[in-house]
Amino acid sequence: MAILSLFSRFSLLLLVLLLPMQTQAERIKDLANIEGVRGNALIGYGLVVGLNGTGDSGTSSPFTVNSITALLERLGVNVRADIKKMKPKNIAAVMVTSELPAFARPGQQLDVTVSSIGDAKSLRGGTLLVTPLLGGDGQPYAVAQGGLSIGGFTASGKGGSTTKGHPTAGTIPNGARVEKAAPRGLTAEQDHITLNLRRPDFTTARNIQRAINAKLGKGMARALDSGTIKVWNPSSNTIELIADLEQIDVVIDHQAIVIVDERTGTIVMGQEVRIDTVAVAHGNITVSVSENPEVSQPNAFGGGQTATVDRTAVDVKEDKAKLVVLPKQVSLSELVSALNAVGATPSDLIAVLQAIKAAGALHAELRTM
Repeated sequence: MAILSLFSRFSLLLLVLLLPMQTQAERIKDLANIEGVRGNALIGYGLVVGLNGTGDSGTSSPFTVNSITALLERLGVNVRADIKKMKPKNIAAVMVTSELPAFARPGQQLDVTVSSIGDAKSLRGGTLLVTPLLGGDGQPYAVAQGGLSIGGFTASGKGGSTTKGHPTAGTIPNGARVEKAAPRGLTAEQDHITLNLRRPDFTTARNIQRAINAKLGKGMARALDSGTIKVWNPSSNTIELIADLEQIDVVIDHQAIVIVDERTGTIVMGQEVRIDTVAVAHGNITVSVSENPEVSQPNAFGGGQTATVDRTAVDVKEDKAKLVVLPKQVSLSELVSALNAVGATPSDLIAVLQAIKAAGALHAELRTM
């Protein structure tokens, strides 16, 4: 079954790689970000209450007890005298994270993620109390509160326990409300906008410059480097300009890269990969070592002792290698077919590709995950 699964996965890989080569065109919206339009990470510390005995322990998580004490005192309840007796098994200290989108306004709601930082076993059934969410400047931008949605659970008894999923982390859909808007990095009347490529490339930057100038007029765009394109805004209407730019199709250029993952035997190659003429021979060497201990029994009147004698059998088997010649500047489909003809498994093909790269015949960047 494992061999069949491996063969099916490798066959699917070959099917994908053997698709016809074609020029790719993508929208600028999918290639670049607008400078000044970005989200902001938010973080906060809070308490989850209402747990069914699966919260923090007072000994391993003393900060939970201190937080409960401080919270109750703010609400007018004095518990300092009994702080040593507190056992917060129904409460858990958590970190709350979210992201404040660009141009989010006060009153909008955000999804939040809640994660335990103590020794709580599960947050299932808990409710997050009011938690301010701070930005990188230490200022509160949102407030979170609500019931948690947990995808896993845990159950235990005296003889064992069972856990499904990850019960110490959960989410609260629309669990935070924006109280303060993030500083604006983009105005509606600025004289230009800047596009930042997500994958900087000189050819792609030039193609974007040409596509914008062809669509909006000569001199409207200028590539500053491999990842930055400056676009003028003569009409002082930033929103309309960005909307027009996002829909422009651009022919993109990819770097020749081969990705190999030795842990899973996965190989991914782009259509730009090329090799020089090279001969590849592949053969497996299998070494089998087996231990068969034997018992040595002396004669009845020999006066010897019974002893165990080690017997080791070593068997070395070398498969016949197949020699395949790969011509210069072979296409991706021909390269994959030739490597497959060697009769190697995906793990062996990784070694073959690494050897071709070491010989200087593989014109691509080889990345190992």
